[in-house]
Amino acid sequence: MKIGKLPNKLLHEIVIGKIKSNRKEVLLRPGIGEDCSAIDFKKDICVLSSDPITGALNNLGTLAVNVACNDLASCGAEPVGLMVTILAPPSAKKEDIENIMDQMCTAAGLVNADIIGGHTEITDAVKRFVISTTCVGKVKKDLMVTSSGARAGDKIVLTKYAGMEGTAIIAYDMQNELSTFLDGGSISEAQKYIERISVLKEGLIAAEEGASAMHDVTEGGVFGAVWEICEASGKGAEIYPDKIPVTETTLKICRHYGIDAFKLISSGCMLITIKDPDRLIRLLAGTGVKATVIGEITEDKARKLIIKNNVREMEAPETDELYKVVIKNT
Repeated sequence: MKIGKLPNKLLHEIVIGKIKSNRKEVLLRPGIGEDCSAIDFKKDICVLSSDPITGALNNLGTLAVNVACNDLASCGAEPVGLMVTILAPPSAKKEDIENIMDQMCTAAGLVNADIIGGHTEITDAVKRFVISTTCVGKVKKDLMVTSSGARAGDKIVLTKYAGMEGTAIIAYDMQNELSTFLDGGSISEAQKYIERISVLKEGLIAAEEGASAMHDVTEGGVFGAVWEICEASGKGAEIYPDKIPVTETTLKICRHYGIDAFKLISSGCMLITIKDPDRLIRLLAGTGVKATVIGEITEDKARKLIIKNNVREMEAPETDELYKVVIKNT
């Protein structure tokens, strides 16, 4: 494909023409010549978040939607619209862009959000697809949650299983190598984790139940998310790694590559701090979402890992473990 903006005819055929309208709040929608969108929020707070997808080769559309919406979910906000920038390399084919848009439209439909605009371009500035998504959402003023609200004595709850997103990305991008030590069923299981990376459900429920803080678990994994929520709140934490849920498939993949499942990108997991987690855990279980208490927020700012009564200091997050596997093999 030629470098530069997609021709209008092709842009409408494989991008704009696929977008469906679901939300009455959206007043101005994508179209040839339209550079803006408009959303009527009335009494609600408008919440926005923006994220790029750079560490994956497959399922880019699915990841682009969910990663951006997950940030809003950590505020207790409901996504309304998505602004998406797709930068494609000259080697890209029409079918590649069309596949990404199909994934994005499906994922947006599942979280009841509209794709309301963006930009699609072929450029030699990138060697592979880069997608940046800005999500616009709303939340009632009395339900908004931040990452900085954690209080001493709050329990730390983790939803689902550590390392889910990283496991899924590796299972798609490194499938041939994984087949040397995993059976087909395990690889298929790992790939299907991509279908569980939305945390919108738990974010909205936790906000209703009085969560003091929330943080979706992305780069840096569970340990990174704990560190960041403590940093934002000016608090510390005691974490029990043996209580952090992780699947056997994730552990096998991590052992093979010599990486830490608790430092692996984990979209699909939400970190929630709350005084009394029992009712929240029951409500989440009723919707099919596993939730586990993995530690407690402390008044002092120390971040401790407690492993079989041995205490060691938690390290500040560094480069995500995923890049030790995927990037060096591209």
